[in-house]
Amino acid sequence: MLHKPALSRSSFWFRVAISAALVGLADLLFFNHAPGTSLGLFAFVVLGGTLFSRKDLLRDRRAQGFVFLGTAFALVLADRPGLLAWVLFTVSVSVGALSSRVGPNETAWGWAQRLALNWIFALFGPLMNLLKVSRLKRGRGGMSGLTLLGLLIMPLVGGTVFLALFAAANPLISNALSALSLPSLSGQNVVRVLFWCAVLIGVLSLLRPRWRRPFLALPERRIANPSASLTTSITLSLIVFNAVFALQNSLDLAFLWSGAPLPGDMGLAEYAHRGAYPLIFTALLAGLFVLVALQPGSDTARRPLVRRLVVVWIAQNMVLVASSLLRTADYIEAYALTRFRIAAMIWMALVAVGLLLICWRMLAGKSAHWLINTNAMATLVVLAVVSVVDLGAVVAGWNVRHAREVGGRGVELDLGYLHTLGAPALVSLVELETTTDDVALRDRVAAVRQDILLNIQRRQGEWRGWTWRDQRRLDRVDALQRNRALSAPAPGARGWDGRLLRTAPTTGAPVAAPLSVPLTSQTEG
Repeated sequence: MLHKPALSRSSFWFRVAISAALVGLADLLFFNHAPGTSLGLFAFVVLGGTLFSRKDLLRDRRAQGFVFLGTAFALVLADRPGLLAWVLFTVSVSVGALSSRVGPNETAWGWAQRLALNWIFALFGPLMNLLKVSRLKRGRGGMSGLTLLGLLIMPLVGGTVFLALFAAANPLISNALSALSLPSLSGQNVVRVLFWCAVLIGVLSLLRPRWRRPFLALPERRIANPSASLTTSITLSLIVFNAVFALQNSLDLAFLWSGAPLPGDMGLAEYAHRGAYPLIFTALLAGLFVLVALQPGSDTARRPLVRRLVVVWIAQNMVLVASSLLRTADYIEAYALTRFRIAAMIWMALVAVGLLLICWRMLAGKSAHWLINTNAMATLVVLAVVSVVDLGAVVAGWNVRHAREVGGRGVELDLGYLHTLGAPALVSLVELETTTDDVALRDRVAAVRQDILLNIQRRQGEWRGWTWRDQRRLDRVDALQRNRALSAPAPGARGWDGRLLRTAPTTGAPVAAPLSVPLTSQTEG
């Protein structure tokens, strides 16, 4: 059942009051302050304000589901504030806000357009609401906003003129007026006003959403009677593509999967790194070809030979994606793990899911909307998991455990990159510092660890930037120190990777110098 909430003067001003309160709270929590668990608390307040002013959301089952999902992301923001979790929270609550007046069979493509239109129209929401209230007043015999403005022009202008004349004649009035000061148009104040406007627009998009119908429909192309030459061309193309893919997959099976030595001076790491991303692009092109040339329901897509060739080709593409994942894993094993490489492997897995869905769409005759909906669902599930998992901590832990300095098969530990990771690397650095017997390595680790630890303690000391996750990190560090106390690094200026840049003085108190800007650090390639 679709509910249509009506606009009234009381509800309008009630929502204005809630919006003003949320803007004030956002200014208190976030302007010129790094967000912490306060971002999750603000998300809960936004959710509460939306439910308090939009009773219709509690009567719509789908809206209730998205409100529950928004609550889950608010909890994620309270523990691990970040941009991805905030975007997912905003999308969830926005879909819930629009849900009460949207049909039950809306597609992901339609929802994307509704969300975009809602956020675009939210830019002009306050002006549109004022005009609507003005029309309501005129319809009830009241005074419109434009009429009121016309009545106020003469008193305001006349009063200003007479006040200026009296100020010129009376020094007491002149001194009183000169003592008044308006806020300066400094850069900070301008940014602050823009921040208020951005928060107000976002809040009004939830409290007073704009329901607009999607205007871009997906064309359902069907090739009812393709020419014989087109069918032959597609069939020959699939035969050639399968042969070329078989060659590539055979080489991967012979060298990459079996571990056989490569010809010449080429090493496995070079072979793996060169092929990972081009192979994924190749798989994307394969999926695009199936989408364009083999529409469900067409005569070409119904031919048994074509269907078998497509299934074999998609299977070869799956082997290709698996080889790309193995190449990336081998490269990580030979060098190091980064957040970018984790993201690349996640992307490869999504490409494999997309290829399977494209193949099933052709075999089962599914629509384009079905394909978009299933891919969107898979992507959102992956993003939700990534918003919870601390990839930086995963990267730091893996690199420390596999570093050459601790007997691993990887390269020398890149402390500069761990320093760039910041707080997520703290626990792994402390574990390394309290277990290694290498004096030089422990000194470098201590320098990097000390800088990260001081930054976390400084952020935790400011209530707006405090987070539960950083507090758990500090508690874990305290527990590790019970086994072996952390040592202060040797005094002297340090590079970003913890190396001493100059000889420390022999006299004076040992004071650790702050670390300089990055000199050498592993890129996330």
